[in-house]
Amino acid sequence: MNGSPLEGRLVMAPLQKIQAYLALTKLRVNTLIVFCAVIGMFLAVPIGLPPPLLMFFATLGIAAVAGAAAAINCLIEQRIDGVMARTRARPLPRGQLSTQETLVFSAILGGAGLSLLYHAVNPLTMWLTLATFVGYAVIYTVLLKPNTPQNIVIGGASGAMPPVLGWAAMTGEVSSDACLLFLIIFTWTPPHFWALALYRTKEYAAAGLPMLPVTHGSKFTRLHVLLYTFILTGVTLLPFATHMAGWVYLISALLLNAVFIAYAIGLLRKYSDDLARRTFRFSILYLSLIFAALLVDHYLR
Repeated sequence: MNGSPLEGRLVMAPLQKIQAYLALTKLRVNTLIVFCAVIGMFLAVPIGLPPPLLMFFATLGIAAVAGAAAAINCLIEQRIDGVMARTRARPLPRGQLSTQETLVFSAILGGAGLSLLYHAVNPLTMWLTLATFVGYAVIYTVLLKPNTPQNIVIGGASGAMPPVLGWAAMTGEVSSDACLLFLIIFTWTPPHFWALALYRTKEYAAAGLPMLPVTHGSKFTRLHVLLYTFILTGVTLLPFATHMAGWVYLISALLLNAVFIAYAIGLLRKYSDDLARRTFRFSILYLSLIFAALLVDHYLR
């Protein structure tokens, strides 16, 4: 016997609520964060595989705190998100969730993640993850993003922490190799986000955010995308120079950097929104492949 339409709505409402909460965690963005953290875990173990249970708890804890930080970011930026086409479909601008619901959700998710890291992983990983939460949700979102065009450059430090967290989870310390992984993401962040800002300049301007294309113009930003891509190229060669990685990684890094530089030169010489969009998308693939190359090289050696 078929249920009534009212019963169907009652069944669907909780599912829609769950979907809204999941949207707060920015699943697509956090997938890359967790991926880099997991690569850090594998690279931290000189021989063999990381302990499965420890890796599971570390991944779960880091993912939970990252999701909580994303929810706080959505809460603080709900007015801005409502202005921009890219973000206006998020739960808070659409009225799907309230401020109180978002705060409670973030507190429970973040608290559970930190507790798991402290008790099942190690205290260092918990404290580093908490510092990353504060760096992104407070320092970047509240202080840097609305006040300086260097927001991405400075705020990129919190986004570069995942592999360090993964490394600390496996070893209980932060080594020079972990710092190299941090540096790769830190120097990747500006050209990655500026490519996005270039084709979203009008939206950022309407939202009142001082992104570099808004404050200094398109040509200045495109030049800095190219300069930072050159810096990134140099940084990604450091793992080979320090013997952290071998020839498989070096060849992969050189090829990936050649493509990224080609995109950056194209942006500077003949800009189009479509090219900026493709550059942004490639930058995501670039980071994934750089870390994948590190992993493959690690086990082949």
